[in-house]
Amino acid sequence: MGTLFKNGTLVTASDMYEADLLVEGEIITLIGKNLDESGHDVVDCTGKYVMPGGIDVHTHLELFDFGNTTSNDDFDTGHKAAAFGGTTCHIDFVIQPIGGSLQDGLTAWRKKAQLAQIDYGFHMAVTDLNEDVMNEIPTMVDEGITSLKLFMAYKNVFMIDDATLYETMRVAAANGMIVMVHAENGDVEASLTPKLLAEGKTSAYYHGVSRPPEIEGEATNRAVVMSGLTGCPLYVVHMTTETAIEALRRGRAAGYPVMGETCTQYFFLTHEDDLGAPDGAKYVCSPPIRSKHDQQVLWQAVKDGTLQAISTDHCNYWFEGGVGPWEEWQAQYQNTKWTEYEKQDPSYRRPGKERGKDDFSKIPNGMPGLEERMMVIWEHGVNQGVISPTRFVELNCTNPAKIFGMYPKKGTLSVGSDADIAVWDTELEHVLSVETTHQRTDYIVYEGMPIKGKPVKVYQRGNLLVDGDEWHGNNGNGQFVRRSPHAPVL
Repeated sequence: MGTLFKNGTLVTASDMYEADLLVEGEIITLIGKNLDESGHDVVDCTGKYVMPGGIDVHTHLELFDFGNTTSNDDFDTGHKAAAFGGTTCHIDFVIQPIGGSLQDGLTAWRKKAQLAQIDYGFHMAVTDLNEDVMNEIPTMVDEGITSLKLFMAYKNVFMIDDATLYETMRVAAANGMIVMVHAENGDVEASLTPKLLAEGKTSAYYHGVSRPPEIEGEATNRAVVMSGLTGCPLYVVHMTTETAIEALRRGRAAGYPVMGETCTQYFFLTHEDDLGAPDGAKYVCSPPIRSKHDQQVLWQAVKDGTLQAISTDHCNYWFEGGVGPWEEWQAQYQNTKWTEYEKQDPSYRRPGKERGKDDFSKIPNGMPGLEERMMVIWEHGVNQGVISPTRFVELNCTNPAKIFGMYPKKGTLSVGSDADIAVWDTELEHVLSVETTHQRTDYIVYEGMPIKGKPVKVYQRGNLLVDGDEWHGNNGNGQFVRRSPHAPVL
């Protein structure tokens, strides 16, 4: 017995057509017209789109001790929220501990992932490169990890120098890996921030001032040149501004193996209106949100193929956290996991964005968005005629799978592929709100946004996860996706 999706419109990165789709076990086994229903569970998709589950390749679940706190969603709540938004796979960033090995970081993230409810992969963030770690990089391919991340920002925390960038890209290229960069000039930011604070410019608005568009453009250009020198595929994460897009476009025109993504929030939030608001801390992320002009540049970049994917950089913190004895926790519980401490005192909230009330540099960077991504891009991309349904699937499902070595197992509807499926009701109207989100948060950045279109049934490898408002997932059912090296440059 299988599951037969009848009478729907199948949407892939290249086609839209009416067909039935049969799932047996965990894979798609047949696509065709008027398939026999005998012996199968039938899902009537009349009037609905049938699409591959989304893939978010940029998440930070349970990111510990960044800004002296921990992001709220883990591989339990984050996965549930992702699935309700139509996302069935994501890639999270493993952080190499300072003074430790890549394997040390991987061990820690594997433990976090024991709660997994959807499928997942890992990127490896290299933060402390020495000869031993350089020699360890090729072993990550054997672990199914084919992507490395380097930070050109966060001086004295994660930031690497140009020599490290060059050498890492050289080794990665030799092993069929891709290098991802957070592209901001960390030296300039480290100079600007203390000057602003000394002048009494402490509000969230000045987070954006401390990270001007020019330093993102400069760092992006530097990384693009390094890609050209080494031949290493480059993927620039969370691109926000015209100067960076222009640098990427120049590299692509020169034939360099460079690609990029933006994130949902950068299409909608602005420095002036949102970071400048009384609750501006909600919108602090890095790179910061930009201008309405930059928003139009990003829409054009996803239309013309300069950008290959839309992700979230999901890393959510309480807006009003610290409800409880934070000072006591520092003294007594600093070696205790947050979840264990919160169980001891359920009224307690781990510290959040309130930490930067009088100093923007102390605001934890990040915001929620894992659940809303596909619905928001559907409304403002497809419904507004900016992109087609096929381009929507390409940006949110297929390209991420191809770039990161998961295709055609993931990211498409084809015979032999995993049956990761979102049944999308294009007529269903609803309003996004923190009251209905499944993320562990006290705010969302799209509060009150009306949406037409929503996944009403979501399947992971043929198993029903979401049925309307009902959740059918289970901890431990998510599987690690081993990725292949030498993935294509799109």
